[in-house]
Amino acid sequence: MQNHFYAIMSRMKNIFRWGLMRNTRPENLSEHSLEVAQIAHALALINRNRFGGNADPNFVAVCAMYHDSSEIITGDMPTPIKYYNEEIKGAYKQIEATAEKQLTEMLPEDFKEDFSKIYNPDPLTKRLVKAADKISALIKCTEELNMGNREFEVAHASTLKAIENMKCPEAEVFLCDFIPSFSLSIDEQRKIR
Repeated sequence: MQNHFYAIMSRMKNIFRWGLMRNTRPENLSEHSLEVAQIAHALALINRNRFGGNADPNFVAVCAMYHDSSEIITGDMPTPIKYYNEEIKGAYKQIEATAEKQLTEMLPEDFKEDFSKIYNPDPLTKRLVKAADKISALIKCTEELNMGNREFEVAHASTLKAIENMKCPEAEVFLCDFIPSFSLSIDEQRKIR
């Protein structure tokens, strides 16, 4: 039986982020989702290996991979609008949930239960994916600032503050251990220590 779900997913590369801001390099949803999945996987490893937690790195990464897939239907809503007030935030959450339900309905019956868990993860997975999403935004801001694009100064500061306010120890470790490298050149990153 023909199914359109993965063809729809392939359209993530057509959704561009940071639409209200000048970008030195555009970022699409597909790139963002891969980066969030990689970061979320790292956060889950930190949770499990350094804090003795029970995060499942593979499941966390998969949830992160699909975390913004509803934007294939809704498009990317800029953060200042999405979080302008509780009424808009609540309405957008409902829109996202409806879009995720539409996407799930496209799946074969024997996939739906698995995707229900992906779109509605446990609280730990949800927290790690949210932190990874914020860290990915911080990386984008850092890259733009490194290119001399002052347009991202306020976004960088507010994103860093949002991560700190999450009180997520895994994110704090990631910020300390990995984020400084994003300000280095490729030659500096490849230097053997």
